[in-house]
Amino acid sequence: MTPPNTPQHPALRGVRFVFLGVIVNAALAATKGIAGILGNSYALVADAIESSLDVFQSLIVMGGLVIAATPPDHNHPYGHGKAEPLAAIVVSIGLLAGAIVIAYQSVREIMLPHHAPEPYTLAVLIIVVITKETMFRVMRRVDRTTQSTAVRADAWHHRSDAFTSAAAFIGILIALLGGKGWESADDWAALAACIIIGYNGLHLLWPALNEVMDVAPDPAIEEGVRNIALGIVGVESLDVCSVRKMGFDYFVDLHVIVNGDMKVRDGHDVAHRVKDAVRAANPRVRDVLIHVEPHDATHGN
Repeated sequence: MTPPNTPQHPALRGVRFVFLGVIVNAALAATKGIAGILGNSYALVADAIESSLDVFQSLIVMGGLVIAATPPDHNHPYGHGKAEPLAAIVVSIGLLAGAIVIAYQSVREIMLPHHAPEPYTLAVLIIVVITKETMFRVMRRVDRTTQSTAVRADAWHHRSDAFTSAAAFIGILIALLGGKGWESADDWAALAACIIIGYNGLHLLWPALNEVMDVAPDPAIEEGVRNIALGIVGVESLDVCSVRKMGFDYFVDLHVIVNGDMKVRDGHDVAHRVKDAVRAANPRVRDVLIHVEPHDATHGN
């Protein structure tokens, strides 16, 4: 599948920046891995492992974005939007798994005597922290534009990597300043970084699961729909208003209350005006399913 050609589609912007993240993560993973092995720093090796996981998980995010942007078809009349939070779930689980693996290896390294890290590993980590924090800020801006759960997960991957690199920096610095007997300080730093990685994994998993379970989106979206609908001539009041997010789009179920003596055709026209107005006000609303109800005693008078 290929990304949509329309530049207005938020997936296109998301895919481009996620791919940029793939390139950055691959380069940093190789740099940190080599520096960690040659420089006797398991904290840096652990950081490289986390970046390597990010490469594969970013590819999963890209796939989820492309699939989510695919137009509806016969088998998926509501589109393929669920692919996006599903990709975020996979990424979150990958983070949790990575935290467990790194924690296990860190404990092993703590129990094994080894040489202190080399000083040049600190310079590598400074570059990594600056790069990853920059990528986080860039992806967060993309997330605010696309409101994509998968892009948000990828952004926090970059922030997670910045945190683990900062922890490694502190651990290596302590090992170098402490001298003999403090060689395992960077391994303890890697172990501490696992807590941050695990927290970020859980932090990303919960909203992705909520989206798959059709949790209600930001209440401001429903409020906007209600305000638009109540402003249409012929609408006396509203009953049910439900909104759910499917990938990049929103679907609205709305019960519109009109004059009980209104003709069926007129009620149909009111419903169409409401639907057109809601979609015009928020282009991300793909469809509005409207049920027209007569104004009678059950609705107030």
